[in-house]
This record gives sequence, structure tokens and C-alpha cells, in this order.
Amino acid sequence: QVQLVESGGGLVQAGGSLGLSCAASGSGVSFGVMGWYRQAPGKQREFVAAMTRAGSTYYADSVKGRFTISRDNAKNTVHLQMNSLKPEDTAVYYCNSQRQLGLGDYWGQGTQVTVSS
Repeated sequence: QVQLVESGGGLVQAGGSLGLSCAASGSGVSFGVMGWYRQAPGKQREFVAAMTRAGSTYYADSVKGRFTISRDNAKNTVHLQMNSLKPEDTAVYYCNSQRQLGLGDYWGQGTQVTVSS
């Protein structure tokens, strides 16, 4: 059973930083893509950042230059370092992991990030 657990959310002032972590269960399981989405109240869930197993990274335009994604393939963890946070970054952040060979697409329960003005 594959499960994803996020941690690191919280309250921070504008201009501050937070680091999010996600741990995916399943020893011996390979995740082709791991990444992050976010959803603010009343809005659709949107893509934030993703990283392939080979190391390619992708970012939403709104976070380029401020957020950095990284992952540890051996541990099946993915991290999101968020710097220069803005109030519009306030949302629930969800970890997403996609298994190789089309064997699964999984979501964490989400962690709240609140950026005060």
C-alpha cells in the first residue's frame, strides 16, 4: 500500500521561508515523477513543481526563482524549499508521486502553508 505523508507546513511572514517534505511508502517501489501541487480555498488545485527520477525539474512560472524541488530516490522522499514567500502562496500543499510503468498515481493528505502580509 503506497502512502504519502507531508510535513513542514506552517505560518510564516511574507518574505520568509519554509521547507516541505514528503515521504512515500513502499520499499522497492520506483516513482517516475514526484512533485507538489497546491490548492487555495475556492480555487482549483494547481501545479507547483515536479522532479523526475533522472533529475529533470519543472516549476510553475509563479514560483520560479523562489522554490526549489529536490528528491532522494533511495528514500522515496521529495522536498520543496520555499523562499521569498508571498501571501498568494497561501494554500494547502499536496505531495504527488507517480509510479513507473503506470502502476499508480498517489496524493498525500496535504499540509497547510499560510503566509501573512
